[in-house]
Amino acid sequence: MFYTALMSEKKQKDVLPDEIFKFKFSNLMLGLLVLLLVLCAAGIGLTTWQFVDFLKSDLSVPYDWIKYILLYLVSILLAVIVIAMLIKSRYIVTEKQLIMQFGIIRSRYAIKDIYSVRLFRGSNKLTVYFDDYKTKFMVIVVKDSWYSDFVEALTKRNEKISFDFITPEEERDQKKKK
Repeated sequence: MFYTALMSEKKQKDVLPDEIFKFKFSNLMLGLLVLLLVLCAAGIGLTTWQFVDFLKSDLSVPYDWIKYILLYLVSILLAVIVIAMLIKSRYIVTEKQLIMQFGIIRSRYAIKDIYSVRLFRGSNKLTVYFDDYKTKFMVIVVKDSWYSDFVEALTKRNEKISFDFITPEEERDQKKKK
């Protein structure tokens, strides 16, 4: 029993903690999300104004009740989705998975399936490839200063992941070939 307790303690020490990298929104995307929130607030306000007028009139029409309920639900649901995107958009590197969380949507990728990571210096994009043919990939959108930390988090969990970078000149040459 003592031996198994020591083994489980050793396994817990070998497990690396999860690392979280927040999603970096462009100014345009942030502007669109804020605009959506303003539209949600306007929808709730306009619906409330119309609902107050409705309460002064004939309350026996079920169509009007359903209309107001749906308008409130859609406005509130859209606001919750936008707020979730602003708060919970991130990459989580766990012991065995790379999780991309975009609001309430999650995508999970096995770290053992990652083949390589490449930094395109010309366009300043970090790309994770899942096969050696470079047909399955994901562009990572985090702060530029976190690129090395992100790559280090992946390579700590799978030493087989290769990392390289392409200079702006090589990137231009590749675009010309296509």
